Amino acid sequence: MEEPLCCCEYVDRRGRRNHLAACCCDCEELDDGCDRWLMCKSLPPGALESIADTVADRLRVPWFSGAVRINVSLVPPLVLLPVFLHVAALHFLLGLIILTSLPVVVLWYYYLTHRRKERTLFFLSLGLFSLGYMYYMFLREVVPRGHVEYSQVVTLTCGLILMLAALSRAKKDPGYLPIPAGNEKPSHQGLPNESIRGSSSGLHGVSGAASSRAVNGEAKGYCRMSAEQPAGVKKDWCTKCQLVRPARAGHCRLCGKCVRRLDHHCVWINSCVGEQNHQAFILALSFFMLTSVYGITLTLHTICRGRTPFVALFYCPGAYSDYSSALSFTCVWYCAIVTAGMGYILLIQLLNISYNVTEREARLALRDNTGRRLLGGLVIDTGQYNRGLLCNWGHFLSLGSSPPQRSAEDIV
Repeated sequence: MEEPLCCCEYVDRRGRRNHLAACCCDCEELDDGCDRWLMCKSLPPGALESIADTVADRLRVPWFSGAVRINVSLVPPLVLLPVFLHVAALHFLLGLIILTSLPVVVLWYYYLTHRRKERTLFFLSLGLFSLGYMYYMFLREVVPRGHVEYSQVVTLTCGLILMLAALSRAKKDPGYLPIPAGNEKPSHQGLPNESIRGSSSGLHGVSGAASSRAVNGEAKGYCRMSAEQPAGVKKDWCTKCQLVRPARAGHCRLCGKCVRRLDHHCVWINSCVGEQNHQAFILALSFFMLTSVYGITLTLHTICRGRTPFVALFYCPGAYSDYSSALSFTCVWYCAIVTAGMGYILLIQLLNISYNVTEREARLALRDNTGRRLLGGLVIDTGQYNRGLLCNWGHFLSLGSSPPQRSAEDIV
């Protein structure tokens, strides 16, 4: 019987038992790459990826049951954000350059990972660390000035706790569809999509009564709605998960699973937003907006006395009189930029809920030219599920209220 791993041992990506003390040993690929670089020779194909994988595999910390691997994407926000903010507080021009560059870099990295279809913890790490670091800076630089009352600190802390609680709920199961046992391929797998959909009328007949229990939320709402699914909406066959998806479900290429009423994959929570966690996602965004705006207001009232928060945000003569005020003002602008971005996301979500359309459905409608652009293109109305403002919000508030249906394969 193999001995258990000690706190500093681990099994590497090649399946061999290794130790943290030997992290700098057996580095032939890195040595060869350095030699080629010094001799101005090109690296063989895949050499950089192999070196990066080796470094990521050896980046670990000791743990009780063996050394735990650290995700490399977690580290940059923890190191770079404090450095950038402290450098930006040294001078107005440095702050302007850094605070302008940060959103550009984040967007570039988002599109890079999106194009490569990669999951990353960078955005989740950036979001959580930003929350914690801004709260720490508020307690360290703003509260000691004596202009913030104890009740205001308690209110801000409660808002932060409520937002983290909603975020924790949003991180849970978004409504993944269970994959059939063994991922067995049904007998009609080889048929084209048209024949599959054409032969699925029997499935609709069997599930007609069950659909009224609002798997997709259409039968349960704020007011009475038809138990029948809207015309033209059909169940779809997912070739990757090997299952029949209910209407409005979609396959997430990053999670590798089908999700009920899939809205989108959110990089800020590193998870999908679907039927089971959409409400918590909206709640987390709302708490974030309220808490962030309240924190910005308290800080500006402290460092820019006698001015309204909006005026102080753009004109605060004493902001750079000392380093503490400059650092606080820089953090305010960082929070304002993040709040503006999250506010845009929340606005789009609220508009989509009002028209009962998901981000995925809006994207598909634009691709197929089947939707209408409304409110200057902020929302795409597909017309499939829109039943009026009250019914649409009643439908959203009833999401996840009934247990998801189990397929016949699960029952058997």
